Amino acid sequence: MDHIVKITEIKQAASQVKSFRIEKPQGYTFHPGQATDVSVNSPALKNELRPFTFTSLNSDPFLEFTIKRYPDHHGVTDAIHNLKTGDELIIRDVWGAIEYRGPGFFIAGGAGITPFLAILRWLHKENKLAGNTLLFSNKTAADIIYEKELKSILGNQAYFTLTVEKKDGYLDRHINKEFLQQYAGDTSKHYYICGPDAMVAAISDTLTQMGAAPDSVVFEK
Repeated sequence: MDHIVKITEIKQAASQVKSFRIEKPQGYTFHPGQATDVSVNSPALKNELRPFTFTSLNSDPFLEFTIKRYPDHHGVTDAIHNLKTGDELIIRDVWGAIEYRGPGFFIAGGAGITPFLAILRWLHKENKLAGNTLLFSNKTAADIIYEKELKSILGNQAYFTLTVEKKDGYLDRHINKEFLQQYAGDTSKHYYICGPDAMVAAISDTLTQMGAAPDSVVFEK
């Protein structure tokens, strides 16, 4: 079912990233990590669907998407970033994505943090964050989505690594086998991975080499 909803609030979440809070249709529910297909409610774009993960909680009176803009594509994300409060989006039915199965390591690259935001916020609200670690890779510090909040709720269990910029207070390594062995070596835990396809594939292969059970590695399929 299609739902036409108004944008009620827009916030800058990082460089080229905005969070859009929108109206929540009556009876609309989802689980942390789930997504829906979104389009702009305009004649030119209403059929241009893109998948976005909810970064709000189901208990919130609004829905939220945190969306990275790709200006060189001149596509849907660019159009969404040009919207204002009061403009409309169309959302569809909820579909599965990454589901929380128990304590483990959340490994994200760039905008791949979005399915983890709702999960980590939910765990924090339920006081169940213990045993979870975030490994978050970005090109520069300005690219880190909701860095302050993630540091606040995870403390020293949040590791931020930069692959282009060197900056005090951040690691400056790619998430490779040596990195994973150092920061995520407990293969008895779950691994949650989201980011560019090549990154997800490489990390999944590396975790298998490290001895992680295939059913402990969770990513969008």
